[in-house]
Amino acid sequence: MSAPMTAAEIQSWFDASPFIRFLGLQCVQADPEAGRLVVTMAMHPDLERGAGSPQFHGGAVASLIDTAGTFALIMGSRAPVPTINFRVDYLRPSSGLLTAEATVRRAGKTVGVVDIDVLDEQKRLTVVGRGCFGIPA
Repeated sequence: MSAPMTAAEIQSWFDASPFIRFLGLQCVQADPEAGRLVVTMAMHPDLERGAGSPQFHGGAVASLIDTAGTFALIMGSRAPVPTINFRVDYLRPSSGLLTAEATVRRAGKTVGVVDIDVLDEQKRLTVVGRGCFGIPA
């Protein structure tokens, strides 16, 4: 079994993906033992809900949730995990720098479950997500 991934290694995977690089995701913290991953996403015009709006488009936030959930599981195994499904609950508009805190709830033999909280710059909870992911054999 290989060693868990570090935040720097996860960032290199982020940087190798054109879409994740476009989103500007930054891996801030990786704690495989705790099953916790922290990722940030800064606002830029291509992610706005509307032109000149300070608010993120929901699709960009959903992509942050899916990516954070996926990599929360990948960091422990180094194996890609396909998304089975995920849910997103938007609690309030999101703007500025977002922080996604992903916590692995279950990493079973076939399915992993991850909860993701998204906080804004004021540390307010703006979005809640839960993802289910396939675990490779």
